[in-house]
Amino acid sequence: MAEPERAKTTAEFVAIRGFKKSIKKGWRKMKKSEGKQSRPVQDGRRGVIIEGVKPEIDCGRFPIKRVAGEKVIVEADIFTDGHDALSCILLHRREEESQWTEVPMKFLANDRWQGFFVVTTMGRYHYTIRAWIDRFQSWRRDLAKKVEAGQEIKVDLLIGAEIIENAGKKASDADALKLKEWAQALRSPQKLSAGLHLALEEDLAAIIAKYPENQAATLYDKELVVVVERSQARFSTWYEMFPRACAPRPGQHGTFRDCQARLPYVAAMGFDVLYLPPIHPIGQQNRKGKNNIPAGKEDEVGSPWAIGSAAGGHKAIHQRLGTLEDFQQLIGKAKDYGIEIAMDIAFQCAPDHPYTKEHPEWFRWRPDGTVQYAENPPKKYQDIIPFDFHTAHWRELWEELKSVVTYWIEQGVRIFRVDNPHTKPFCFWEWLIQEIQKDYPEVIFLAEAFTRPKVMYHLAKAGFTQSYTYFAWRNTKWEITQYFTELNQTEVKEYFRPNLWPNTPDILTEYLQMGGRPAFMTRLILAATLGASYGIYGPAFELGENHPREFGSEEYLDSEKYEIKNWDIKRPDSLKDFIARINKIRRENPALQSNWHLSFHPIDNDQLICYSKQTEDLSDLVLVVVNLDPHHVHAGWVEIPLATLGLDPRQPYQMHDLLSGARYLWTGSRNYVEVDPRIAPAHIFRLRRRIRTERDFDYFI
Repeated sequence: MAEPERAKTTAEFVAIRGFKKSIKKGWRKMKKSEGKQSRPVQDGRRGVIIEGVKPEIDCGRFPIKRVAGEKVIVEADIFTDGHDALSCILLHRREEESQWTEVPMKFLANDRWQGFFVVTTMGRYHYTIRAWIDRFQSWRRDLAKKVEAGQEIKVDLLIGAEIIENAGKKASDADALKLKEWAQALRSPQKLSAGLHLALEEDLAAIIAKYPENQAATLYDKELVVVVERSQARFSTWYEMFPRACAPRPGQHGTFRDCQARLPYVAAMGFDVLYLPPIHPIGQQNRKGKNNIPAGKEDEVGSPWAIGSAAGGHKAIHQRLGTLEDFQQLIGKAKDYGIEIAMDIAFQCAPDHPYTKEHPEWFRWRPDGTVQYAENPPKKYQDIIPFDFHTAHWRELWEELKSVVTYWIEQGVRIFRVDNPHTKPFCFWEWLIQEIQKDYPEVIFLAEAFTRPKVMYHLAKAGFTQSYTYFAWRNTKWEITQYFTELNQTEVKEYFRPNLWPNTPDILTEYLQMGGRPAFMTRLILAATLGASYGIYGPAFELGENHPREFGSEEYLDSEKYEIKNWDIKRPDSLKDFIARINKIRRENPALQSNWHLSFHPIDNDQLICYSKQTEDLSDLVLVVVNLDPHHVHAGWVEIPLATLGLDPRQPYQMHDLLSGARYLWTGSRNYVEVDPRIAPAHIFRLRRRIRTERDFDYFI
């Protein structure tokens, strides 16, 4: 006897009934929609996939960077289902233009395609990719395969005639006539061999390519951007100098006129950018004293980065430096020497800056009624108060700070070194730089941001032209190789332009403190040859200033950030002549004026590092071997890739040492080098290839 069905609870009954009702409702909805055509999400004829596009920064969120005259090489994975042939074009245009310029892309391997265009003027360019199934190329390719296999092709020729006729409908009169004749030829059975020959003609392919059947082409879903700047954005040589330290006699406060007198000295060393720390009035309240003493004496000059006093703020000039006319005259005189003046932008204030009274809402006030000064615990900067970028009045603050930049642009400044940009919002810099470069595309911004890698990189993405780096603290072979491989052989190179500084007024590294004169020479050579842009803080650098304030500190003893220094630039032990030689080598070798082609080479000594740079056409190739140990002689065997450098392994080649003038004849890929830091801590070789004349006379170029 069967067991009776278990009685269901009320909850189960309701659930079952609800489920049945939902099923019935769905069924009625499905029956109601029967016979209605659903709308396709996309055009089903567009079967081409475009992905893996490079360069593309953060899914197209940020632009890449170039200077006028450089290539933008674009690659992408482009493929479709089946076996059809594809055609791809790279589209590019200036931002203000509406029409695209088309560049054919070539197939590399494994569905990877490549194309390039050259940017010619400053501003912003857009680029993207279009690809489609190419019926003509598919037909032509398959026809050749069938002929090779001995298969029947009469129908295939008729198919080709149809494709050619369709192209003729879009062609110009002359091309249309040719295409019509070719289509008729393919339809003539008595001229089969002639039709076959015609089908494979390159002239036919060239004309058809002008009128592609690409109505169902796939357009990449992003328009990517490249910011194009002037050549100094890529290659520049900076010298930092405090104007107040240029007085001819000790104890005097230097002026802009004194700076003018220093220009021949800077130019003779080969620098093309003269960077001046802040030139504005310095605050009296909480003014720092010698060696960063919190409460300076009444006659202390204070730190130039404590900007603003009763005499004015960010649009004023320190009264002891001179007048606005004196500053403009300095800019003009510097140009006569091939030098640009770079100005410091430090968006911070002294406590007695006029802004604190005129716009107290732009600052953060503490419960005791005092304004919050700058801190990076345990460091305290009592003479500086930061802007509160989170104020409800941020729009007014942004516009005022923009007006500071435009004011100095109007006075003739086109290069700005920006102090501590990582302590201000990223969105502010992105807005400010775009706003400025919209009207002044020639303006260059250098980010002084010694901060975390991701923060440093994001500032570069936000628009900074160049960036300080960790170079000062990369001393070993492994550290240097790893860091510069990251900067120059990953996507970082597309947006981050390094500016290498061995020292700054804030940074006296242990390597410089302990290594003596050879250490300064070593770091100079590394900075000048690893990077297309570099700078030094002088005259401290060329005079080998290496005394820290205390053991373990990177602060200078008696730093000129807090006092007026008098530098004896005529000292016989100055490195000025050595610096001039290095900068001359940089100017005469285009290979050193870019970061794009840096390669490291094996050398069997950890104290020796070897790397090369070359121009794209290999017309200029520089190979550098540096002794990283400033105290001892080191030697080793270096290996260079002959094939990559365009060298015949059967032929000798000349290594011309541009530092000493010596010339060495090398053969093969493995050669011996020795470097004595007491003489010169490096070899900077210009590789010269052997040329044989008709009279069997050898010379090297």
